[in-house]
Amino acid sequence: MNEEKKTTDADKSVFQEGKQYHIECKPGDLKGPVLLPGDPERAKRIASTWDDFKEVAAHRQYYSYTGKFHDVPISVTSTGIGTPACEIAITELLNIGCDTFIRVGSTGALQPGIELGDLIINTGAIKMEGSSKYYVPESFPAIANYEIVLALIEACENLKYPYHLGIAASSSSFYLGQGRPGFNNYKISKTDVIVPDLQRMGVLNLEMEASHIFTLGQLFGARTGAICAVYANRVTNEFATKGEKEAIEAANYAVKILSEMDREKEVNNAKYWFRKIKS
Repeated sequence: MNEEKKTTDADKSVFQEGKQYHIECKPGDLKGPVLLPGDPERAKRIASTWDDFKEVAAHRQYYSYTGKFHDVPISVTSTGIGTPACEIAITELLNIGCDTFIRVGSTGALQPGIELGDLIINTGAIKMEGSSKYYVPESFPAIANYEIVLALIEACENLKYPYHLGIAASSSSFYLGQGRPGFNNYKISKTDVIVPDLQRMGVLNLEMEASHIFTLGQLFGARTGAICAVYANRVTNEFATKGEKEAIEAANYAVKILSEMDREKEVNNAKYWFRKIKS
């Protein structure tokens, strides 16, 4: 039987010592940047690539681990699928003091020349989901943090992984909302124009979480970014679960690079990271 949980505040749902209701973590439990896969099993696979790790919590779809990668503190929390589940994870991670988040996911490519297993680093995302509207107007942009984008680029370059850089579309629907038919081939008129319209706009990929992660990061001063492995190609209509290992490794190395950036900022007494040109 689950242990009874008690709180005096139904609005916040925070328990003894600041433990959060859904993720079951409290301040100090998770160290360093937090990687955000959707799948709890992927969270475990991510943690297993580090030098050492321990499980912190496992409740519903929210599995959390913390450890070290190349002597740099790092953590992971699975978010489940979609922005409503993501909102819970990010809010509760912010509540316990986490401030840097990298989505490590899978995605569908929309443009020619992107192969199955390639990686996509998103600089921003179209908010085709319902969670962000409770926080910001539709016109509010969902933008990734530039330091995380640069760290992910550097990681992919150093690891020699094929990657693409650009804008995602984040949908709260996997089927009709991404231009797929639903049960019994059900569609409505706009279903068939979603993918072609996004392709004309130059959008690289469709996925289900990035826009709200970016929005929450901008609102609350957290660094956010996303790297996804291409599982689906909507141009060629191919699908394969390729690229997860590479996305995980790139995200791990990006955390190491972010640590180096932060040290350089501290040495230079700089608010923002930049590469100093030697005179």
